[in-house]
Amino acid sequence: MKAMILEDIRPIESYPLQLREIPAPEPGKGELLIRVKVCAICRTDLHVIEGDLPRQKLPIIPGHQVVGVVEKLGEGCSRFRPGDRVGIAWLRFTCGGCRLCQSGRENLCACARFTGYHYDGGFAEFTVVPEDFAYAIPPNFEDTDAAPLLCAGIIGYRALERANVPPGGRLALYGFGSSAHVVLQMALHRGYEVYVVTRGEKHRELARQMGAFWVGESPAQLPVNVDSAILFAPAGELVPAILERLDRGGTLAIAGIHLTPIPAMNYERCLFYERDLRSVTSNTRSDGQRLLAEAAQIPIRPRVTCYPLADANKALHDLKGDRISGTGVLVVE
Repeated sequence: MKAMILEDIRPIESYPLQLREIPAPEPGKGELLIRVKVCAICRTDLHVIEGDLPRQKLPIIPGHQVVGVVEKLGEGCSRFRPGDRVGIAWLRFTCGGCRLCQSGRENLCACARFTGYHYDGGFAEFTVVPEDFAYAIPPNFEDTDAAPLLCAGIIGYRALERANVPPGGRLALYGFGSSAHVVLQMALHRGYEVYVVTRGEKHRELARQMGAFWVGESPAQLPVNVDSAILFAPAGELVPAILERLDRGGTLAIAGIHLTPIPAMNYERCLFYERDLRSVTSNTRSDGQRLLAEAAQIPIRPRVTCYPLADANKALHDLKGDRISGTGVLVVE
């Protein structure tokens, strides 16, 4: 099979992914072999490739927003059949037995393992996944529409839940990439008033087109304080300014897996009056199932830019340079 392989940690500008011909994997017990159709890209892929996250498996095939069809069943599989369309997300394994898994918080499991980080992912023609961690894709989504939901959508969903937006409340989104443009559609469907803060004019224009109530370049420009906020950009220096624009009792959820250092904050301006600062860590499978159900009901339609698999380096370079509106998707087949 063809696969884009990362041999060593390097900046994406050096085009570190190499297109190789390697043997297709075989599914083990409880695993599915998936023929990959498409795989969306996200900033977590960049964090893996460039070493913002501690290195794990190398060489590695990145990619964790996979849509494909079941090619072969491993021993003991019964949920899916060959030919079924499935999705693969970031979360690939949890122990199932610890207090966190047993209390519905498997995203915090100390034994959690992740697609495209600990195990080979979807920048390839084939990949394997434990059947218990595969998602059935609603039939009303095209492959390219479904792929961004499997990380951008799921993490956006969890961030939106963690942001504690009150009914009819004001929500500010900081950064307007793949996840934020999915969250905007969910937030508008739930009846929230959405404010978008992002540096790029192309992203601001997309937010306007998609129905944001207000769009601007910096937290200081917000015309009102908001009830809730989600930070998508990996920029810790924004945190104090965002907290200052929260109303009393407001919540800021930080959606990213990586964040630059947060500077010192003034307690009274940033955290007093019971403002909450919350992180988002991966997702549970329940998050994924609920997100896909809500996305199908709305229905969410991600904006996508497609690239062939061999152009994965270019796609990720464009992502890093904020040259993609919505989500980049690698078309494998």
